[in-house]
Amino acid sequence: MSSGFKFQKGNRYSVGNRGGGRKSMYKPEYAKIAHKLCLLGKTDAEIGDILGFTEVTINEWKKIHPDFGLALIEGKEIADANVASSLYHRAIGWQQPAKKIMQNNGVPVVVDYTEHFPPDTQAATRWLMNRQPKLWRDRPSEENSDTPTPDKITVEVVDASVEEHGQKDE
Repeated sequence: MSSGFKFQKGNRYSVGNRGGGRKSMYKPEYAKIAHKLCLLGKTDAEIGDILGFTEVTINEWKKIHPDFGLALIEGKEIADANVASSLYHRAIGWQQPAKKIMQNNGVPVVVDYTEHFPPDTQAATRWLMNRQPKLWRDRPSEENSDTPTPDKITVEVVDASVEEHGQKDE
């Protein structure tokens, strides 16, 4: 019994959208916006919130629109490199030129000098723990430990009165 109805996939009235679903809300300018947001340290979920979409949509756009995916990758790599550079400089210490404004007999005087920032041991430890985790970690690794593992000792408790008299006093 055929009713003569043929099932068609998609929406035949939709122009330029073969799947028949809703047209993508993606705009090419989103790539530039997302890149800038990545430079500010935003996550994919936060970028989605700012643009008014879900993280799932952002992940789909990364797959479908190569320019958008590359913008996110490049922005995150630049941001991570800047943070790593700042952490490195903080770990080893640095110096930078500075100016101090003072007065001499009521006249402002600008004095150039070099400001010194000492190394930060916490930053150095964090850097080393991330860069060389086998050598620098909070707890020593069992596999890298030079100390031998202690032998298991079993202690048996025996009642002395049973040993002396052959039976326990009651």
